[in-house]
Amino acid sequence: MTVFDELREVVLTGERAVVLTVVAGEHVGAKLLVHEDGRTVGDGPASLGELAGDALRAGRSHLVAHDGETVFADVYGPPARLLVYGAVDTAEALARAAKLLGWKTIVADARGRFATSERIPSADELLVEWPDETISRVRPDVGTAILVLTHDDKFDIPMLKAALASDAFYVGALGSRRNQERRRGLLLEAGVPEADLDRIHGPAGLDVGAETPAETALSMLAEILAVRVGRPGGSLREAATRIHAESVAGKK
Repeated sequence: MTVFDELREVVLTGERAVVLTVVAGEHVGAKLLVHEDGRTVGDGPASLGELAGDALRAGRSHLVAHDGETVFADVYGPPARLLVYGAVDTAEALARAAKLLGWKTIVADARGRFATSERIPSADELLVEWPDETISRVRPDVGTAILVLTHDDKFDIPMLKAALASDAFYVGALGSRRNQERRRGLLLEAGVPEADLDRIHGPAGLDVGAETPAETALSMLAEILAVRVGRPGGSLREAATRIHAESVAGKK
């Protein structure tokens, strides 16, 4: 099967994949299609497959430097998903704002009195489920960001543990710095590897002085966007990179 035949199937099924095309260098014109599960089709060097993970997490097409060549990573797949655990006021603000980005929003909470369409009207999907049930249903992938907002250990700990074991490109949690450290200890006791804990963005969000739920949602989504494309999320005035994320760094 050719790359184009395989790509047609990708588009029809809505799965995630990336077509890597060498546009400058020794192998110019070579193509390699890489599925999310690692399967490949094409005549491009196998080493191009190393670029697939970062490309799929970025979720957008871009140029990348790799082994002295320039590669165009053309990314295919469904919109990103935002999974919010904890149907609090900020969850509605997050769902409303994320929909403006074209993302699918899922809000879950084991407390049925919170997870209602009256309280969270902007969510594309509402789940009244415990953390393990939520993860099993949603099955977070490289296009999923997860935020944990419950402020309750019986929800926070299992949800964060499950989120860290998933392929989600972002895992964030509310809470003061002191509470983040306390929660870190509980996660270690629950068997989470210490190296995995560095994936948690907590307190979640960029430092923009947010106070209201809407401002907090904006802060969190800004951090999620920055993490997805490998940006630090600082002031553009201080940035040395291009304003728009057309390209990302690769192997030189």
